[in-house]
Amino acid sequence: MASTPKTVSTTPASFEAAQEELEQLVARLESGDLPLDQLLSQYQRGAELLKFCRDRLEAVESQIKVLDQGTLKTWTPE
Repeated sequence: MASTPKTVSTTPASFEAAQEELEQLVARLESGDLPLDQLLSQYQRGAELLKFCRDRLEAVESQIKVLDQGTLKTWTPE
């Protein structure tokens, strides 16, 4: 019997690690080779990773500051 990767519900070490895991997970999901129960658990892990990435991006965006007339203010894209 072929071994399949186990879903580990841990917080990724970084945004990049989460993104890489998410890309690998999507490839496995798209392959169509997973049994239904593993498909569901992999989809749930993907949702966790996506939320982590979105949260990190929002946190970084809120931390970006620009110097404007001697005061720091939140950067907003034009």
